[in-house]
Amino acid sequence: MDADDIDLLDRDRFTEGIPHGWFTWLRAHAPVFHHDEPGGPGFWVVSRYADVVTANRDARSFSSDHSRGGVVDLEGPSAPPPGTDMAGNMMLFMDPPNHTRYRKLVNRGFTPRTIAALEVHVRELAAGIVDRAVAAGTCDFVVDIAAELPLEVIAELLGVPREDRHKIFDWSNRMIGSEDPEYAVSAEHLMEAQIEMFAYAQQLAEQRRAEPRNDIVSTLLAAEIDGDTLSDLDFNLFFLLLAVAGNETTRNAIAQGVNAFLENPDQWDRLVADPAAHVAGATEEVLRWASPVMYFRRNATCDVELGGQLIRAGDKISLWYVSANRDEAVFADPFRFDIGRDPNPHIAFGGGGPHFCLGAQLARLEIRVLLEELVRRAPRIAAVGAPDRLRSNFIGGIKHLPVRLDPAPVGV
Repeated sequence: MDADDIDLLDRDRFTEGIPHGWFTWLRAHAPVFHHDEPGGPGFWVVSRYADVVTANRDARSFSSDHSRGGVVDLEGPSAPPPGTDMAGNMMLFMDPPNHTRYRKLVNRGFTPRTIAALEVHVRELAAGIVDRAVAAGTCDFVVDIAAELPLEVIAELLGVPREDRHKIFDWSNRMIGSEDPEYAVSAEHLMEAQIEMFAYAQQLAEQRRAEPRNDIVSTLLAAEIDGDTLSDLDFNLFFLLLAVAGNETTRNAIAQGVNAFLENPDQWDRLVADPAAHVAGATEEVLRWASPVMYFRRNATCDVELGGQLIRAGDKISLWYVSANRDEAVFADPFRFDIGRDPNPHIAFGGGGPHFCLGAQLARLEIRVLLEELVRRAPRIAAVGAPDRLRSNFIGGIKHLPVRLDPAPVGV
């Protein structure tokens, strides 16, 4: 293999599985690598754990700001014309100090106490979802289980009525999976999905301002720090971000994790034999293994050295968490799925810094509780078909995973 074999813009390659061979070569030979881009200036690929963490924590040199290019599209311009859309008002596309102000406000809905208080209800939801799948005998694990739990939890958090929750599923699929043939939509329909979700959030905010409830929407709308509050635009964009990110990423972590258990049945048996001892480690290993957000883009604000390479102001940089989480310098035997891995300093939620995932503890809660309920209610799980992977170089996703679930023996 050499650098000419690597094309991280080839989405079709990712439907065969994450190209870990490319990243292994890059970590060894070109850890900060300049990747060509048809019709564009190219971008830097950062593949080693230490360099990803360094850049992730240095928001001054490596910007997320939308006016410099944002965090998602590697093939987009380095600085899109101002006013092209409202992404610049979304927390994901901000740098400090604006990001700091926004994050302080929305943190009010994600305190450890708030998340811990959700466990009983999350478990009720997970138990019902698993029981329905077990009753059916065979199911599509992604559609029937992995997608259902985060969807129901996010809907509950946001106060979305049960009958509307699949609107979130549809909107997020159209926004995240638009490069996949199954979810392919035109630019016009993609924009429609964004507008529909935005309008829904506005309507929900108006209802909660008039009649506050005990939900995260009311908490966020009432949050105030030093006289600062969320505007309607702030809230509507946060709703969109939370609905998409909180749904897609956890869904794919769960799906990738269960697929890993199917491919490593000894680890499933280990979890079933002693869930109390292993579920915490299994949760962290699922996150490391899945790395559902494979990369985020950053944009250099100044000339800066990273991994021995000089990056110029205005350059695009991609931080590949999916590669960092297989870095041989950090993880012993990184291609072994091991629920007893300790330590496990994965960076599935980002390598620290201002953009560390706001929903990290919620995602951990959902994964842990679902694993516990699967072990309790369906201790035998078997694949009845191959996983169907999402066509994306951004989200490491599985669209479909046919499985058979055998119920626990009566009285167990």
